[in-house]
Amino acid sequence: MKCPFCQHANTQVTDSRLLDESNSIRRRRRCPACGQRFSTFETVEMRMPQVLKSNGCRVSFNPHKLHTSLARALHKRPVSAEKIDETVALIEQRIYRLGVKEIPSRMIGEMAMEELLKIDQVAYVRFASVYKSFHDVSEFARAIALLPPNGDTPTVSK
Repeated sequence: MKCPFCQHANTQVTDSRLLDESNSIRRRRRCPACGQRFSTFETVEMRMPQVLKSNGCRVSFNPHKLHTSLARALHKRPVSAEKIDETVALIEQRIYRLGVKEIPSRMIGEMAMEELLKIDQVAYVRFASVYKSFHDVSEFARAIALLPPNGDTPTVSK
């Protein structure tokens, strides 16, 4: 590994640790030339399938785009950034386990909606409204009517 500070060709690994709940290793390194210390992360490179868009074109799977969509749906909701990262990783794993060369974008959207439904119902409705292109309030009402009852939300009686 090349030193990012002085560009020396070889660095020494001083410590390696497996990161919790991921397939990554964090390595602490030291440059023998300049003495600077830095960390690197080693992860498995997985070949993700191509995403087949609704217009017929194929694009590479982009986890950042999925993360942005989920973060937008969860904006100002009581969900941590770590939970969003975990959800993206979970969806990536599900896609990878399918073992296919192509996956319809619609299937990725459905997976995202399934996961959002487990995390936050408001975010689920937000995501569904964009994903399914809601055109009026009645479509929101139908989506909300399909939600399972939430045990955390008390019902108001008249």
